[in-house]
Amino acid sequence: MATPELTRKVRQLDHDVQAIYEMLAEISNTQIRHGNRLDELGGQLSTVAGTQLRHGNRLDELTDKLDAHDARFDAHDKRFDDHDQRFDAIDTRLDEIVSLLRSKDV
Repeated sequence: MATPELTRKVRQLDHDVQAIYEMLAEISNTQIRHGNRLDELGGQLSTVAGTQLRHGNRLDELTDKLDAHDARFDAHDKRFDDHDQRFDAIDTRLDEIVSLLRSKDV
């Protein structure tokens, strides 16, 4: 026959084992919730990565357009420089003409 002390210890061990199973069930449920949340965050991260990729593509397009505008601006700038040189030459000639006309008036 089992002694009362042995019976008490067996009950205590049985109670401890049940408590451990309950804790393991809680841990398992928490891990499932964490897994679900990680899946949600992974989906959101994929969405953000897709958005960043689209923004990067758009920035590349805008950079290409800006480069084209810069090339056009450089061409216009060169033409203005050419006109400026021509105006300087015309100004010099006009100064010579005015100088010649003044020398004839004397």
